[in-house]
Amino acid sequence: MTSSLLFNITTLLYLAAMLAFFAAMANRTKPFFGTAGNFIALAGLLLQTIAIGLRWKESYDLGVGHAPLSNLYESVVFFSWTIVLIYVLLDLKYRYRVIGAFVMPFALMGMAWAQLGLHSGIEPLVPALQSNWLLYHVITCFLGYAAFAVACGISIMYLIREKHERSTPGNEQSIVATFPGSRILDDLNYKSIMIGFPLLTLGIVTGAAWANYAWGTYWSWDPKETWSLIVWFIYAAFLHARITRGWAGRRAAWLSIIGFVATIFCYLGVNLLLSGLHSYGG
Repeated sequence: MTSSLLFNITTLLYLAAMLAFFAAMANRTKPFFGTAGNFIALAGLLLQTIAIGLRWKESYDLGVGHAPLSNLYESVVFFSWTIVLIYVLLDLKYRYRVIGAFVMPFALMGMAWAQLGLHSGIEPLVPALQSNWLLYHVITCFLGYAAFAVACGISIMYLIREKHERSTPGNEQSIVATFPGSRILDDLNYKSIMIGFPLLTLGIVTGAAWANYAWGTYWSWDPKETWSLIVWFIYAAFLHARITRGWAGRRAAWLSIIGFVATIFCYLGVNLLLSGLHSYGG
């Protein structure tokens, strides 16, 4: 059995999990669907973990021998894995499984794009990537990105819930009634960003150390570095406004969504549209 086959099965499991979460919203009196969605997502996460480990082994079998984090295909797969991981950890603590309906689509889109549209070959590392900093930098960055993805999904839920509460107060018969309350969603958005921000910060620090090792300078204002700093400032502004000025609710939700859009551009837009020291990522 190959890693590619396991990744394909993982994609189907994430699709099934997403559909189960949608069914849970449509059938609020039947908790079975939410529970099923959660177990399927967890099964997909475990299978993807095995597949990532198997791909790592396959690289050694080919004489290449590196962690599966070196190109766009592997990074998209890993990004999807971190999104589901953050969701599962959030669910273990708070048990709001309807959130999966707004988070699993991110993981599913990543896996579907990787399997259907990206080159999946295992290739030797370019010289700049031949460092243990690769693991430290990529893992911390993508865990931060995943927390921002979860925060974005929760923020979309918040905007829908808040609009529903304003337009039809007291109406608990619609699908939106399956959502946690707007205050809970606002708090979960904040907590997700509180998880992601220090991870992103650590990712930038390890990236600077890696840059000094590979290129002899900690910072060169490469497009990727510049955009990572922009993303960092957006979420720093979110936390500053939240802590010092009490920003919450709709403004916080929109800022969270804007931050994730900037994150996606930093991750994909820079690699695919701009040229620079990180262009090998595309």
